[in-house]
Amino acid sequence: MNITYPHTIENGNGEKLVFLGVAQEPDGDRVFGENFVTPGSGPPMHVHWLQDEGFTVVKGKIGYQIQGQKEQYAGEGESIVFKRGEPHRFWNAGTEILQCQAWIKPANTIVFFLSAIFAAQAKSGKNQPEAFDAAYLLTRYASEYDMLEIPVFVRKVMIPITYALGKLLNKYEHFNDAPEAVKPR
Repeated sequence: MNITYPHTIENGNGEKLVFLGVAQEPDGDRVFGENFVTPGSGPPMHVHWLQDEGFTVVKGKIGYQIQGQKEQYAGEGESIVFKRGEPHRFWNAGTEILQCQAWIKPANTIVFFLSAIFAAQAKSGKNQPEAFDAAYLLTRYASEYDMLEIPVFVRKVMIPITYALGKLLNKYEHFNDAPEAVKPR
């Protein structure tokens, strides 16, 4: 997949990401950019199995939570970091657009994955991505990401069935150039 930076994506549900580039660092690559989130919006509880993620608030107030812990907040100039494998969520806890500088390391497939998830959300017109695209992405990239607010029955039964049905119905041709998932070492 060839991406030109800056690369902007929007999900139609209050989130906009601008990927500004990828920096090569001695211990791996880091994708960096900005996010803009409308009041009350933000991703549900999720996990990046292989990546650390950080935010510095430029404008507004971010609410965030690590699974099993209490909700916390950060304001302008403050930074938060989620370690790989740490389930978390964040949202705009203010009344104006939340703007953050953000990074994820290592970059792996995050730009493709989030671009595809945002496109699937825009396609459905809801926070939930279009079902076949979601099944494909959550199956192919299960070694990298998981959405923990999806009920276990849906994750373990419905998504695999939807994925298989999508293969039979040729629903995944638009993913022909999708990068391979990164496997844990």
